[in-house]
Amino acid sequence: VRLVESGGGLVQAGGSLRLTCAASGFTFGATYMTWFRQSPGKGLEKVANISPSGNTFYGDDVKGRFSVSRDNAKSMMYLNLNSVKTEDTAMYYCAKGTGFTDRGPGTQVTVTP
Repeated sequence: VRLVESGGGLVQAGGSLRLTCAASGFTFGATYMTWFRQSPGKGLEKVANISPSGNTFYGDDVKGRFSVSRDNAKSMMYLNLNSVKTEDTAMYYCAKGTGFTDRGPGTQVTVTP
């Protein structure tokens, strides 16, 4: 299993960012995928997940602002962050399945006031 996140960076509050997760080493098109985030103040949080067919789940803190999608042909998952807030600052991880065990190294998102 190999997962690599990209797209993080510095963004002003109210702005947008797109994170990408490149997956390999497993049957991506048959696997649930999840975005987590972790910050010193809030700990580990499930942000969103998406089923192989595209059904989605969002955490309460991001509902209506973030959207998760996937491209099974490219083995890629995406997270669009819109209307970001300073409290969205965290390390963002993509994970295989619904747990945190098989995950990438993460990409840092920092939201400035």
